[in-house]
Amino acid sequence: MNLIAAPDLISTPSLEVAVAIIGAGPVGATLAAALAARGVPVAVVDAAPLPPMELAGFDGRAYAIALASKRLLERAGIWERLPGAPCPIEGIKVADGRVGEAPSSLDLDFEASEVADEPFGWMVEARALRVALNARLPHLAHLQAFAPMTAKVTRDAEGATVTLADGRVIRAALVVGAEGRGSPLRQQAGIGTARHDYGQIGLVGAFAHEKPHHNRALELFLPAGPFAQLPLTTLGSYGTGTLPHASSFVWTERRGVAQRMLALSDADFARELRRRIGDHLGAIEPIGRRWHYPLTAMHATRYVAERLALVGDAAHGMHPIAGQGLNIGFRDVAALTDLVSEAHAAGEDVGSAALLARYQAKRRPDALMMIGATHVLEKLFGNDIGPVRWARRLGIAAVDRIPGLKRAFARQAMGLPLRG
Repeated sequence: MNLIAAPDLISTPSLEVAVAIIGAGPVGATLAAALAARGVPVAVVDAAPLPPMELAGFDGRAYAIALASKRLLERAGIWERLPGAPCPIEGIKVADGRVGEAPSSLDLDFEASEVADEPFGWMVEARALRVALNARLPHLAHLQAFAPMTAKVTRDAEGATVTLADGRVIRAALVVGAEGRGSPLRQQAGIGTARHDYGQIGLVGAFAHEKPHHNRALELFLPAGPFAQLPLTTLGSYGTGTLPHASSFVWTERRGVAQRMLALSDADFARELRRRIGDHLGAIEPIGRRWHYPLTAMHATRYVAERLALVGDAAHGMHPIAGQGLNIGFRDVAALTDLVSEAHAAGEDVGSAALLARYQAKRRPDALMMIGATHVLEKLFGNDIGPVRWARRLGIAAVDRIPGLKRAFARQAMGLPLRG
């Protein structure tokens, strides 16, 4: 890989690649690595410099990487470059609850060993994934990266032209929009979106705790929204906590309550965390930053246009109730990588309308199903009406007692086929 100062490009009027990717976040950079690893010439452009995305200290953010996503990262040569061992998620407890009360005993327990020979997924720090991506990209002979750099994109029947801010030009058969929910490429193509505002804030961060988590996650459905505790590796790498173990949290709240929670001192914030988690992890101490963002669902009316494909948040966004947002983006990467690399190997046009139609047919129904499922779950579990609360508790308990249905839910969360 060459960065923007690549001397061989300075004297070259244009660079010819098969695919140009706009956006080098986790999804865009992974797509670039996955394609280049399979011999597809790729250019990736991002407005931000890549190395500063690596933070020196733990900032509280972590990703739940499903088994299928881990396999994608392995094939792209990224997983092996993680700076530390990620924490496996070997068990998940799902329960209905109320703040300040113990979770319902009518719960649902998933064990990875009952579904596959590997964990459900792994918790990977955001900084660790960025380090791994930055370590992998320079070793890919078929990849050129331009960052920090802005670009203008034009498309026609013959291909896409990416004009960089410094005047250099990239010609590609296909351009990929990986710039997030506000995707300029999606807007430029006139692709509309359907949106829903949940009126909620998502709080994300981490905390140290007294007792071990045993690599188990907890998903609580509270009246204001879901609350998840996700296991992290031992605390040594975080450096800001006095307690020996660590977990990540994803906490959904109504906007007014969320703003009050964010303003609390560490001691008061820990008290609120414990009111939701309970006592099974012992004493609690917040570590890293507290992140927050408004919760909305978004789905593009199309994932493709002439010589254009959308991936990740440029195509879809969903409620975090199932923790699948990044993993759905990685499914986009896997599907597009397979289609493009096979076409390239066969000498075919990687930006053809037929290929793009296959990509949309493969990815849009899956993402739409997940958006719909998370929306239904949020509406079903996001209230405190007595009869509804008891019905959903009985439903959770019933799933726990139906092995086939329970296995299907677990395999879906892992990103695996329902049978296998």
